[in-house]
Amino acid sequence: MASPPRNTRRALCTFITIFLLLAGLAVLIVWLIYRPHKPQFTVLGAAIYDLNTTSPPFISTSMQFTLVTRNPNRRVSIMYDKLTAYVSYRNQAITSSLALPPLYHATKSTVTLSPVLGGAGVPVSVEATNGLVMDEAYGVVALSVVLLGRLRWKAGVIYTGRYGVYVKCDVWLGLKKGIVGQVPLLGSPQLSFLSSFQVVVAACNMNGTDEQIIMQVQTVHDQCHVLRAYNPMMIIN
Repeated sequence: MASPPRNTRRALCTFITIFLLLAGLAVLIVWLIYRPHKPQFTVLGAAIYDLNTTSPPFISTSMQFTLVTRNPNRRVSIMYDKLTAYVSYRNQAITSSLALPPLYHATKSTVTLSPVLGGAGVPVSVEATNGLVMDEAYGVVALSVVLLGRLRWKAGVIYTGRYGVYVKCDVWLGLKKGIVGQVPLLGSPQLSFLSSFQVVVAACNMNGTDEQIIMQVQTVHDQCHVLRAYNPMMIIN
């Protein structure tokens, strides 16, 4: 079979090249228009209902944090699912993980999250129990509120895949042994950015007698940072 004329092949190559360039340009324009900005999480308040150490080294606690999440995007909304939250002290979990309801974050919106987190007799190291006793005696306790889950972006009718998200909010609390109720926020330790992704959260999970919503908003609040906003590998259902 005779090969196609050289002019035909050249025209075909030119057409394919132009098509790929235009397609790439279109993708670049869409990405520049809809490129999602990182969300932001802020801790506004904290209330401690119980925080005790027992032997063998256990920590039992019940506490509530008020967080605010803001989606700064004008064209892109965020959907969270399989969210869980827990509190850690010296990089050790001191509460069990609490499942939070799915969250839809509309564009340019702010939502509040006030989970009550606790655990009866969570095992920790001796270092953690001794450190907590010393910190309470000093009057300053550094805790971390951790959120885990999945998110995906929505731009118009376009949905991205689901990605893992890990948010860590470090806070310093003015807390002495035996104090119950709302405690002041004193700031947060210096954070290192493992990712340039920052977030704002929502969803409220209150129950029964714990419906003592923190009414007073602290004048000093702590910024939380997403340490891993989304992974290059998509999470499959």
